[in-house]
Amino acid sequence: MMSTTLRFGPELRRLRVEAGLTLTEFSVALNYDKGHLSKVERGERSASPELARRCDAFLGADGELQRLVARPEADSGTAESPAGPSRWLVGRRAVLSAGTGVLIDLGLKLGSQALSYADDPLLGSYRTQFDQLRKLGQSTAPKILLPLLETQTRMIAGLASDARSASRASALLLASRFAEFTGWMAQEAGDSDAALVWTGEAAELARAGGDPHLGSYALVRRALVTMYGGDAAGTVALARRAQSNELPSRIRGLAAQREAQGHALVGNEVDCLRSLDRARELLADDALNGAEPVIGTSHVSDPAAMSTGWCLYDLGRPKVAAEVLDRECRRLPPHALRTRARYGFRRSLAHAASGEVEHACAIAGELLGVMPAVPSATVNSDVRRLARELSRFRSSRAVRDLQPALARVLAPAHS
Repeated sequence: MMSTTLRFGPELRRLRVEAGLTLTEFSVALNYDKGHLSKVERGERSASPELARRCDAFLGADGELQRLVARPEADSGTAESPAGPSRWLVGRRAVLSAGTGVLIDLGLKLGSQALSYADDPLLGSYRTQFDQLRKLGQSTAPKILLPLLETQTRMIAGLASDARSASRASALLLASRFAEFTGWMAQEAGDSDAALVWTGEAAELARAGGDPHLGSYALVRRALVTMYGGDAAGTVALARRAQSNELPSRIRGLAAQREAQGHALVGNEVDCLRSLDRARELLADDALNGAEPVIGTSHVSDPAAMSTGWCLYDLGRPKVAAEVLDRECRRLPPHALRTRARYGFRRSLAHAASGEVEHACAIAGELLGVMPAVPSATVNSDVRRLARELSRFRSSRAVRDLQPALARVLAPAHS
């Protein structure tokens, strides 16, 4: 059977000719060198996933060209590892001794109860600390925060075992939120195994506290790991499992958003846009409820809109992606450095892919300056993609000036 690399070139040429485009017209439309495209069509050069994505979108190939190009190996530290035996990080005895029977007496509505600390000042203090740590996570290296987060999660879970029945559920639910955030910081630090374990721990703590729904959000978090690992099918499958009708609209909306990102990875535009529409509707409905603390991002005012820009780039539509991301990134709070880097590099990628190289470098230059303060294994995946994209424009002075800063961020960390 002919290799996918050899099949890609002839298929690309066939689709281009059918579209009535000369190689010159095609290269201008894609912002790619004509000689490079000619070599790709002749099978002398391999097509990158980025080029395949752009050709696919421009020629309306419905993902066929992307399927002919093998994706690059998953970035180390972001691909999901085979699940090992479940291990409890905060102590099974503490959670089991807390129990869930108190919920019947309290008359709480499962899955939607507000965390109340009026009768327990210590828990109220930990709740305030959670907000502070979440904010600190926007401007601090995850490896610095992780030991504190792990300790606090264990402490609050331990408190639950000794707490009065009136505050036991609240302690467990708060511990679950600490565990979930700990998992996110572990992923940002490049430890996907720990991220998945802590996310599972968060689900168990929430279930013990009477909230059966955070376990479904754990699926959304796992789908983030598979998405960064380039596993589109796994991402879609996990996200779909978190969209049953009995779940809160916030979780279903975030799951639909993640499903859209999975579809975008393989150029499935119809299902991607359909999922984004569903996410937009569900997240708008959730905004009316105002539950605290917010599950998922708390710094993106319109997650569905931001994800639309993210997906449009993966769908090979960089110009439209850049317009959306420009608008949404302007709405991010100045202090949210980690979030600004996450979406800012995707914005820079979109401008670079649109041929706006100097503007892309200007955006990236500002972000690279803050990356040492907020290192991120997941953001680095887009930094690597940006470096590959800009390598096509080596004659640009802006690109040459940016290279040292890019190299510093992408250099392997030394202990």
